[in-house]
Amino acid sequence: MTSTPLPGHPTPEPSRRYLPWIVAVAAVVVIVDQLTKWWAESTLSDGRAIPVIGEFLQWRLVYNPGAAFGIGGQFTWILTVLAAAAVVGLCIFATRVFNPFWALGVAVLLGGAISHLGDRVFRTPGFARGHVVDFIDYNGFFVGNVADIALVGGAGLLIVLTLVGVDARPRADAADHTGDEPHA
Repeated sequence: MTSTPLPGHPTPEPSRRYLPWIVAVAAVVVIVDQLTKWWAESTLSDGRAIPVIGEFLQWRLVYNPGAAFGIGGQFTWILTVLAAAAVVGLCIFATRVFNPFWALGVAVLLGGAISHLGDRVFRTPGFARGHVVDFIDYNGFFVGNVADIALVGGAGLLIVLTLVGVDARPRADAADHTGDEPHA
């Protein structure tokens, strides 16, 4: 369904239409991630694991200096730079998204990336070397957090959208269409 602009009121640019939603969803991801990390640090600081679904899913506090599976723990500052670059890139891309599904994928990716960047910058042991708080133990395979779920979910959504041919930005022929003409 295409909306027809009122006379004298141009159709909003894609970035103006979805950017507030992207910012809002990203903010929710950051807030939920940081609140759950605060809960984990205040509840699980005694080192115990709390079974949620037996040993398949447990709450267990871990401080991760590295990337996924703790890889690259000695290069935390490089991970900080990469997280910052991802946030900048996603912010730029967010202004160019015209599709609501792409907006959702970018929003949750952005929220997860911002939250991880915040951990790297503000948590101990210090600036650009901070450890990410992980607390969701997946059967001993790995331990993650809400930001990880957002990153995997957002990336998965964008991969699926790409595979099924949903464009993030309008095609050149669609961009020329003003919405003033009726559709067949």
